[in-house]
Amino acid sequence: MSVGSPRRSAPRSTAERDSGNRVHVMSPTVRVAQVADTRAVERALARSALTLVDVTRSPLALAALATVAVPGLDVFDVRRPTHVGTEYDLAIVIDSERRRWYVRAPITDLAGAALEAEVTLLEAMAQSLNEDALPFAVPAPAGFAHLPEGGRAVVYQSLPGQSLRLDLLGPGPGLSASVGRALASIHELPAAIVENAGLPVYEAESYRQRRLSEVDEAAKTGKVPASLLRRWENALENVAIWRFRPTVVHGDLTADHVLTGGSEVTGILGWSEAKVADPADDLAWLLVAAPPDAVDSIMEAYSMRRMEFSDPHLTERARLAGELALARWLLHGVRTENEEIIDDAVAMLADLEEYTAGALITS
Repeated sequence: MSVGSPRRSAPRSTAERDSGNRVHVMSPTVRVAQVADTRAVERALARSALTLVDVTRSPLALAALATVAVPGLDVFDVRRPTHVGTEYDLAIVIDSERRRWYVRAPITDLAGAALEAEVTLLEAMAQSLNEDALPFAVPAPAGFAHLPEGGRAVVYQSLPGQSLRLDLLGPGPGLSASVGRALASIHELPAAIVENAGLPVYEAESYRQRRLSEVDEAAKTGKVPASLLRRWENALENVAIWRFRPTVVHGDLTADHVLTGGSEVTGILGWSEAKVADPADDLAWLLVAAPPDAVDSIMEAYSMRRMEFSDPHLTERARLAGELALARWLLHGVRTENEEIIDDAVAMLADLEEYTAGALITS
């Protein structure tokens, strides 16, 4: 096994995947938050190695697949989502009763394998919902349609709720506490449901080594400020920080993937990047993007929901995960020879250097 490689379970392919997530460029603090979803950047790194299937489907073609997948579905309208990825054809189907359905059809072999693993995971999570282990809904496949070139399209019915608005998070009980409990409930799921789906499983030390390898590779570009390299290496070489119990992680948490209604989290979407790894990865975006006065409430509710919780360096690793996402964005630009991405990453790293001047990860 190579350094930092996950322990994977057969038979399904578990290669890194891309779901078309975007990296936004904003102020130094928010910039880090936008790429703190480390899985999104890893999928971008894998994008150049994908073999595309020579098939793209129109919204009408996807609507036709939906009627095959869900017999009796009476299509009234079909729309292309505002944000589409590079690995799936996507459409929103509205039926005659004004219900919304989502259709996903893979356009790469890698995406097809990822979709099958996600379906297996969601089926296992449905059992957790029945046992009240999760306080929110997850997508439930309503049907499948086989594709001529191989693989399957999947259809889900829309979940209730609106995308999380970070500006609504505040101190005390309410939405912030609900977000904390939701994350904790993910991290309390049994690891077997991820492993049985053929998704990656990491040990704590292999995950640390994986991060070290990323920093070494970023250093070789000559584009990472020396102070950031020292900062990251110090954190990664402090093995005490990395004594954690790997858990199920969502791996692709963003505000768009967290649905809310009132003061409660009602659903969580986008499970294709789930794995057993560092729970800090799921917290990275929140620790930077959420209003500062909400973070304590999120973490307090999170800690209370975790069983036998003992991870004193969780928030330190979460902040580090957000920073290292910038290094992976740089590596993606270098590997794909995309000067725009390289320039963007270099600018963000310069901002981060200024923002963190004199600060330690563990401060």
